Amino acid sequence: MRAAIFERQGLDNLNVKEDVQQPTITDHDVLIKVKLAGMNPIDYLTVANIPGIKPLPHIPGTEVAGIIEKVGNHVATLKEGDKVVIYNSIFDGTCDMCLGGCEMLCRNAGILGVITNGGFADYISAAEKNVFKIPDNVPWDVAASLATTTKTPYHALREASLKLNEFLVIFGASGNTGMMAVQFGKKMGAKVIAVSKDNWIKTDFGADYIISDYDKVVEQVKDITHGKMADVVLNSVGVNTWENSFSCVGINGKWVTFGGLTGAEVKLNIQSLYRKQIKLIGSNGSTRKEFEDVIDLSKELKVRVWKRFKLEDAKEALQALFARERDGRILLDINQ
Repeated sequence: MRAAIFERQGLDNLNVKEDVQQPTITDHDVLIKVKLAGMNPIDYLTVANIPGIKPLPHIPGTEVAGIIEKVGNHVATLKEGDKVVIYNSIFDGTCDMCLGGCEMLCRNAGILGVITNGGFADYISAAEKNVFKIPDNVPWDVAASLATTTKTPYHALREASLKLNEFLVIFGASGNTGMMAVQFGKKMGAKVIAVSKDNWIKTDFGADYIISDYDKVVEQVKDITHGKMADVVLNSVGVNTWENSFSCVGINGKWVTFGGLTGAEVKLNIQSLYRKQIKLIGSNGSTRKEFEDVIDLSKELKVRVWKRFKLEDAKEALQALFARERDGRILLDINQ
């Protein structure tokens, strides 16, 4: 089969080969013919430099959608021909976190495409417990955006207990997860303030307000909320927006994150934290139950796609993730 694969890390070492061995399956696995894969920063980091990659040689790709081609002897909930997506948290199912329904926090957790081979290939195998059927009328673009781009902000906003009529400020609102966070914020009944230079996040995705001047974010949030400031601030951008995002949180508000794309080391004023009784929330992936929720909602969701690349151009697709002109998702067409 074809696969984008590397023997040692480094973008220059990623090559597409046509003679890679097709994955085998056990009695509890399924074999999936990959249709489309979503491109995410974790894929770039997997190829570039993060530790713990296995196996080697390695196929990256954490966000995968496709059609089941073969099922193991003991697979009961799936069949050949099913349109599916993969829940990309690898979990053992036996630790206290898994038994409590927090599979993404498994004591032996990992990520598909990082500690296992991923979906930048014609085929991928996965355990039945990680594979979910999706409705036939869900577009492939959305399907290939569920496993990371969609479930991550959904879980984060649930962790923040976002409520009806609360003010939600989203930094990086036109990014992969940001565009989904805007949609979920609206579905939860919040008043969504998108921090972005892209007006389409308001006109096409429904944000109530848009702030495009990053130097005036705090001032404009204060104006919009009549001095109250935000009930919830979602910031997955990292250190570059830390100070502004923290300053946007109102009394008894919540600041939540699931990423640090621009860096992770920040300074915190402890007095501001306790005087305003602010809650800082770290959020990681989602539970399988929340992933099912996301799939149920998927018919109502949309994504903005900037560029599509062929599998043979996987290296260029990864590089394009950080292009200044990027204006939406990057997808890898594999067997479309």
